[in-house]
Amino acid sequence: MRDIQKVMTALTSPVRRDILALIWEQDLPAGQIASAFDLTKPTISQHLAVLKDAGLVTMTARGTSRRYRARQEALTGLRGALAGSLRWTPADDLPERDLAEVRTAPVVIARVDVDTDQETTFTAFTDPAVFTRWFGAPVTIEAGRFAATTEWGTEVRGRYELVCPPELIVMRWDFDDGNVPVPGESRTGYLRVSPRPGGARVEVHQLVDSAQQADFMEAAWGMVLGRLRSAVAAASDPAAVVPLRSRRVKHSEREPHPEPERERGPVTFREPS
Repeated sequence: MRDIQKVMTALTSPVRRDILALIWEQDLPAGQIASAFDLTKPTISQHLAVLKDAGLVTMTARGTSRRYRARQEALTGLRGALAGSLRWTPADDLPERDLAEVRTAPVVIARVDVDTDQETTFTAFTDPAVFTRWFGAPVTIEAGRFAATTEWGTEVRGRYELVCPPELIVMRWDFDDGNVPVPGESRTGYLRVSPRPGGARVEVHQLVDSAQQADFMEAAWGMVLGRLRSAVAAASDPAAVVPLRSRRVKHSEREPHPEPERERGPVTFREPS
């Protein structure tokens, strides 16, 4: 309870909440944090000391510099500890909601950490030459539309609906085996690239409509992000040799098709002599 009280006290200050937002996904030196506010450095240092004492930030000393980063896990479960919270309770009288169509869709979340920086990693999804090299199959990107054919022969087609370098891509895409996907059945995915110490993190939120789609998307995005991690550094180096992947056959295509059942005559069981 004492720790929760420290956290709550630390969060009562709008300045401290803004500091947490600033260093939520990156570590920054104290001087750079102070420059983002119209306050003196000693005042910011006091706020950082309160956040550190509450366990909301970590401090790393590098030479004469002190760098701070938010501890996201420290806030995990905080709302659950606050009994009686009305945060997620809607108002009783909302007649406007009947005028809109609203539904809840499941989402597949995939993430991977890579050793390339944020801008290089983002470029790996927008430059078709780099994309082709780490993906291992030809990729085209023209006027926001992208297309690829995997080594299994699967056709992938889609469009980048929104591109916000070097952080966010919103895409709609679909796939098919043996033929080009028919428009109208595309799925929406959100790809975010964020900086981290020593590289970048890629996280994909893929909307799905069924458990079967979720199983497929988990496998598909796991494969894609796995390839990214293993090859993006080399793919971003024009001097490196990154060969395309050889043609492969799907597991289901390797399985022999069962022969049609034939009518059988009566079976006679004989007692051993």
